[in-house]
Amino acid sequence: MLLWSAPDPAPNPRRVRLFLSAKGLRLDERMVSLQQREHKSDTVVARNPRGQVPFLELDDGTVIAESISICRYLDDLHPEPPLIGTTPFERAETDMWIRRVETVLGTPVSLFWQHGHPFTAKLVQQIPAMGEAAKAQAVSALGWFDGQLAHGSWLAGERFTLADIALLSIVDFAGWIGIAIPDDAAHLRDWHERATAKTTT
Repeated sequence: MLLWSAPDPAPNPRRVRLFLSAKGLRLDERMVSLQQREHKSDTVVARNPRGQVPFLELDDGTVIAESISICRYLDDLHPEPPLIGTTPFERAETDMWIRRVETVLGTPVSLFWQHGHPFTAKLVQQIPAMGEAAKAQAVSALGWFDGQLAHGSWLAGERFTLADIALLSIVDFAGWIGIAIPDDAAHLRDWHERATAKTTT
């Protein structure tokens, strides 16, 4: 198995690495330079038509792309510790929170990255007003997650799951591009410390 990936702070490749760390797993990695656009090379596109990393190349040459799908596959192969769930309810609950992470926070962070960050100005035709609105929406989303984390240690109550890993990867990337955790988001800050410790070996 070979994981095609990219260095930090790219959030989706990092999400898989955080998952592997939480599982205590190691995979061979082939790093791709996003700055040099290697993810759009013929070599990568032949394996993943979207021209993105991460993707997992299996021993028979088949490919699993998309970070959550990769993590699901590895969770099935290595069920301990369980990071998605062991019952239908737990798996559905984890899915629910992953979806909320990706839509409530991930979408505005992505829009700010595209339309409000100087690095991407040379890659897309930016709409500055969209970037500003997306940043405000992302800050609001961080506040919303802070409120949700007032009710438990993790997104799914007392279970540390792939949803927490998804949130950690986006929160850290948001901070890197200039969207910090609000000063008054004490629950989110405490969660961030716990989640970081869970994914650090």
